[in-house]
Amino acid sequence: MSDPDTIRRDIEATRSDLSYDVDALADKVSPSSIADRQKEKVKSRARSVRESFMGAVHTATDKVPSPGDVGSNASDAAGSAVETAKGHPLVVGLVAFGAGWLLSSLIPTAPAERQLASTAKEKAAPLVDQAKDAAQQLKEPAQQAAAHVKETATDAASTVKQEGRSAASDVKGTAADAKDDVRGAAQGG
Repeated sequence: MSDPDTIRRDIEATRSDLSYDVDALADKVSPSSIADRQKEKVKSRARSVRESFMGAVHTATDKVPSPGDVGSNASDAAGSAVETAKGHPLVVGLVAFGAGWLLSSLIPTAPAERQLASTAKEKAAPLVDQAKDAAQQLKEPAQQAAAHVKETATDAASTVKQEGRSAASDVKGTAADAKDDVRGAAQGG
């Protein structure tokens, strides 16, 4: 049989554990915590892409031959560039896009190009409006889903809290019964 002080310590430890668990659950399911975790995932992915891109650029620049060796190493440089690019298609696309953008900024636009750009902009306007409408239509279901998650989390936290109180009450009752048994045994013995 345990003495009452041990039982009290056990009850306090159980309360502390339950309190910690309820707090952890509430923190895990709070919308702001969920948003923070998603934001960190996006930042991590962006960091990974940036590091991959910078590493590929560094590797490619290391493999470019010096001007004095161009004639003798031209085929090696081409092979190295192809090998470097094979593992990084995103890098190749970004470099090609950047080079094209740079070249296009150096060449003045012709009137026909300006007219074509204006026509494309006019024709794209309804698509932009449709995209905005679609985003607005998705906004309400997303808000409803967030409200549902919050409600579910609140219900879960409430249930855990109630079960914790019930368990603490059961432990308290068991402790009182044990205390009575100990007193009865001490008086009878």
